[in-house]
Amino acid sequence: MFDVTRYAIAAESIVDAGRFLYQRGWSPATSSNYSARIDDEHIAITVSGRHKGQLGAGDVMVVDLSGQPVQSNCRSSAETRLHTVLYELFPDVGAVLHTHSVKATVLSRLLEPGRALELEGYELQKAFSGVQTHESVLSVPVFDNTQDIDALARETRAWFAEHPEQPGYLIRGHGLYTWGNTMADCLRHVEAFEFLFECELETMRVRP
Repeated sequence: MFDVTRYAIAAESIVDAGRFLYQRGWSPATSSNYSARIDDEHIAITVSGRHKGQLGAGDVMVVDLSGQPVQSNCRSSAETRLHTVLYELFPDVGAVLHTHSVKATVLSRLLEPGRALELEGYELQKAFSGVQTHESVLSVPVFDNTQDIDALARETRAWFAEHPEQPGYLIRGHGLYTWGNTMADCLRHVEAFEFLFECELETMRVRP
């Protein structure tokens, strides 16, 4: 069982995040999926196929850390396992956001296969937890969009077990995954990533 009050708080944070991310154009229509931790064994996560700018309490369900529904007949995102492996791996993670912005999608397609996006020299890198200076390199891995979610979950889990300091990753042609200790932290990471993605694309445009 899970605590209903904690579920309600988590669901409200997800609904609020959906409105914000939709308004910014980072989660169009029914794309994207969001989650928030309830306890050590359960998370709240968006129901599959729901418009992210119009979420209500009924659009957020509970799953366990294996991705199985708890007290619900609804279906969560096909990518639920990409969320749960992060909660399993990082006990302090309280929220995970997956967005589908134009900039994240385009930039991930421009990077050569096997190459990470390396962000360096930007003051806004300090928006990420643990980054103290712009004089550092933030490496954002880009995973191929294989549609084999179980395999991708294993791949991302293995990568972040070796690189626990990194705050996010891209799926090629698909979008951004990022996380934080709180939903506020997670939203800050999305905003920072979007600014940095735009800077990188603009740099590519003026300096091919």
